[in-house]
Amino acid sequence: MHRESIWQRSTAIPARPELPGNISTDIAIIGGGLAGILTAHFLEQSGRQCIVLEADRIGSGQTGHTTAKVTSQHGPIYQKLIKCAGKKQAEQYAKINQEAIKRYKILIDKYKIDCGWEECPACLYTKENGRTLRDEYYAAKELGLPVELKKKTELPFAVEEALFCYDQACFHPLKFLQAIAENVQVYEKTKVLRMKPHLLTTSRGTVEAEKVVFACHYPFVNRPGYYFLRMHQERSYVLALKEAQTLHGMYLGIDRDGLSFRPAGEMLLMGGGNHRTGENPMGGQYEFLLHQAEIYWPEKCWKKEENAIPWSAQDCMTLDGIPYIGQFGRKTEDWFVATGFGKWGMTTSMAAAVLLTDQICGRENPCGEVFSPQRLHPMASAKPFLTEGTYAAANLLKQKFVPPKEVLGQLKPGHGGVVEYNGEKAGVYKAEDGQVFAVSVKCPHMGCQLTWNPDEKSWDCPCHGSRFDYRGRLIDGPAQTAVDGDFPVTVHTLTGCSQ
Repeated sequence: MHRESIWQRSTAIPARPELPGNISTDIAIIGGGLAGILTAHFLEQSGRQCIVLEADRIGSGQTGHTTAKVTSQHGPIYQKLIKCAGKKQAEQYAKINQEAIKRYKILIDKYKIDCGWEECPACLYTKENGRTLRDEYYAAKELGLPVELKKKTELPFAVEEALFCYDQACFHPLKFLQAIAENVQVYEKTKVLRMKPHLLTTSRGTVEAEKVVFACHYPFVNRPGYYFLRMHQERSYVLALKEAQTLHGMYLGIDRDGLSFRPAGEMLLMGGGNHRTGENPMGGQYEFLLHQAEIYWPEKCWKKEENAIPWSAQDCMTLDGIPYIGQFGRKTEDWFVATGFGKWGMTTSMAAAVLLTDQICGRENPCGEVFSPQRLHPMASAKPFLTEGTYAAANLLKQKFVPPKEVLGQLKPGHGGVVEYNGEKAGVYKAEDGQVFAVSVKCPHMGCQLTWNPDEKSWDCPCHGSRFDYRGRLIDGPAQTAVDGDFPVTVHTLTGCSQ
């Protein structure tokens, strides 16, 4: 189920042409979100010829579904960075993200972009983990960040501790993106299908490029890089609440089931319900957010969609919590990557664009060390690496050996599940009108078993995060193709099945 964010509802970016055939360029950038468009902008400012290849539309991916907090406060990360990567790299991380905020403002002023830029503090809050925020305060203070610890906030509930970070901002990401993309050569509806070192085969022709940048959220090339072993994806959910409460800052709860807030004109964005992609069997994430809204602002009828606009987002999470930005693999000197932004794609997209432009143009940037895809932080990465490997192996075995739990005849309208038919597994969704849709539950990426996400009416891969609608059509990568629809039998046959 596709849900448009308030950014998408309020902005119509003009369509760009498809790739007209076989062409050549200095630099090919895969992905037309903030990271890709900003990288193209800075490269062209440096005198390099580049094109952007976008599988769908400009800003149609994660950029269009973000909550758009422009902040260097990425959760309680700095105490962890100092411990696992050292103070020097923690300083690099803080510095480039603080500079990213300033770079946005410079571009907005230079090009007179009307994107609702609003400077405001960011705040981490807790109801029960005060020590964590106190430790984070000292770490952030040591790195020179403008932070302050308080006991009170403007939120509609009490907190134990609140860590404010000043001189941060929020904005309308698609209005900004539209303006920056105006002078960038973008080809839409042009999906990259196969890669050779300097040749990209797309759905519309081939591109010869001296250098390639993967800014497509999750790299679809498995080797080299092996990013599928070093990341997983998570989903989160948002409600844009009309006239709920006026907040002057952005907030994020660090506790389990903590909520996220930010102002957006007359709207208040409230987010939460985070989970690993493919691990939402019971659903109820939007209902959870609606329930919170009813608790804090009971005078409003939040079940009317005009009062509470829902959408969701998906984020790539690295082993150590630090994005991968730089050379794609040890032996791929002409391939570059920007991925694993966690839930902080606004400042990280800007940081990635600056770092990649410097690296491609042969300029030294000391902040690149902390983001290097070739880095090794054993203290932070070893346990998550083993967990990811075990998790993927278990789900591959599940696809082959674990029998399905659902029975087709017991599926209620509006529900989906994995059923068995003639010894085969099928993912079946029964629509409200009783029509049945069947797909393969084998992910075309690497073969893990898909699971049903009742909140989105989608089939999600718990291993690497690919997603498909109930007809089997691709929503999110790294998979490159749809699953086998109407599998293993026809819809008509399944509808008449008595199982």
